[in-house]
Amino acid sequence: MTRTKKYAAAAAVAAVLVGIPTGAYATHATAPSAPAPTAATSTTPTTPNSTAAEGPAAERPSTQRPTVVRPGERVDAGGGWTLWLTRDGKHWAGPDGYENFRSVTDGNIDLGRPGVSHQSEGDATGVFHSGVYYGTKKAARVELVAADGTRTRAALVELPGKPGWGAWYVSTPPATDPGGIGVALYDRTGRLLAELPARPF
Repeated sequence: MTRTKKYAAAAAVAAVLVGIPTGAYATHATAPSAPAPTAATSTTPTTPNSTAAEGPAAERPSTQRPTVVRPGERVDAGGGWTLWLTRDGKHWAGPDGYENFRSVTDGNIDLGRPGVSHQSEGDATGVFHSGVYYGTKKAARVELVAADGTRTRAALVELPGKPGWGAWYVSTPPATDPGGIGVALYDRTGRLLAELPARPF
């Protein structure tokens, strides 16, 4: 199986895990977006195979409570993907069983202000996206944002006790837009907290 693994970090640090190239990136929002209309709270996360939603974020409900999971509790992310959290960060494994890890304690992210990271792996059948959001207790929505404006909402998971970070995940069809895809993090009012620009993956 041909797979790509990409991670991004504000310092654009490249790493190698078990001989497979990886990369990570993260950034912070520079300006808030217009608030979205208030919507009823949902405790059910969006499935990782959710369909893309069109139109600007402010036109859609923004409230989504992260699902609270125990440390080490496996989350079925669909398509053979599994995700779990520990106090040290986000872990995930693909259909082949190969495990990956994104630390929240290695100093590569600033837990003192809102940010979001993005990792993706996939092949001709589809792409699994996941990442860490952090530096806020008000996270309510993470969306993938394609260069053509198409948006796909992700599912959110957190550990108990409001640790100040959590993880998101969603699956998409194989990429066809050469402009790539970005990530946006919003609070419960629909205010943009952090974003990553669209990049090929």
